[in-house]
Amino acid sequence: MEAMIPGRATTDGTARYVTRFASRLPADHFRAFHGGLRVSSLGIGTYLGREDDATDQAYEKAVTRALERGINVVDSAVNYRHQRSERAIGRALAAGIARGAFARDEILLATKGGFIPFDGGVPPDPRAYFSDTYVRTGIVQPGDVAGGAHCMTPRYLDDQIERSRANLGVETIDVYYVHNPESELGELDREAFMTRMREAFTALEHAAADGRIAVYGTATWNGYRQDPSETDYLSLVELTTLARQIAGDGHHFRVIQLPYNLAMPEAFTRGNQRLGDAMVSALDAAGRLGLYVMASAPIYQGKLAQNLPPVIADFLPGLATDAQRALQFVRSTPGVGTALVGMKSVGHVEENAGVAAAPPVPWEQFQRLFTAA
Repeated sequence: MEAMIPGRATTDGTARYVTRFASRLPADHFRAFHGGLRVSSLGIGTYLGREDDATDQAYEKAVTRALERGINVVDSAVNYRHQRSERAIGRALAAGIARGAFARDEILLATKGGFIPFDGGVPPDPRAYFSDTYVRTGIVQPGDVAGGAHCMTPRYLDDQIERSRANLGVETIDVYYVHNPESELGELDREAFMTRMREAFTALEHAAADGRIAVYGTATWNGYRQDPSETDYLSLVELTTLARQIAGDGHHFRVIQLPYNLAMPEAFTRGNQRLGDAMVSALDAAGRLGLYVMASAPIYQGKLAQNLPPVIADFLPGLATDAQRALQFVRSTPGVGTALVGMKSVGHVEENAGVAAAPPVPWEQFQRLFTAA
């Protein structure tokens, strides 16, 4: 194995990064993350795109440019583009660090494990690949996989962390998510599911103790937006309590990811998380429980990049495109830490960096927008 980049995001490193952009970006572009880190209000995502060399190279350039333009949150998953996105990020990091464009301790690097990935592309015989890679090696046992595609046992997560570390070329992953754990609730009852979550969190606490990850979380699609009566609902209090039972107040469950945008506002508008006697929104609950929020799909995979109602532009002035306005809406929402947006071209990075240069919308103006919308 090639030598991996040592270190992780640090308080000093991210403060240095903020200082470098002090004359170009407003101070509130950078947010307070767990442990005193400072991270950008926009992050680069790497989900979409073909599994080919051209897309790999586009992502390498986009990640490099994002880090040069004041965006120090990079998000991926081992299954994105069959591990190719992680590898593209790894090459961008290695090249940029080698030439002194940025430092490892300035960057918050996040990835996910849960969905079973192929290696670079779809193999001729997917069943044989799965058997050879995971079953015969003992990584996955009968009954471990839900829905034919998801696994979060300790053995499996350990394997996936190692694959991601190798792909990214780093000793430590700053944020490691269990990817869409709620997908297993289609097959498991809630008691069995929580047993699996306890085992997964225990494994991730061990990975944090070993220095392979810094903190962990859950990256979800439906879980935190649903009504409590829905099968795939997730309770933030239950999961935070689970982490405390495993590791006490020093637990490493510190961040969640969930979709939030103009068309999917439930994280802000739906009171579905019980805190004491009150039902509050996922964003409110996360803040009270000490969880940083990464908002995915801020432009809804391009669906909100054009043809927004004119009222949106009225309340989000100073921006040139609907994509920028959709991003500004998300990063201005109270409780949202970072808006993660897919950027697989330098042009996308430059457009989104224009949002970073604008202050978030003040609450007084934001709430009028929400009422009008």
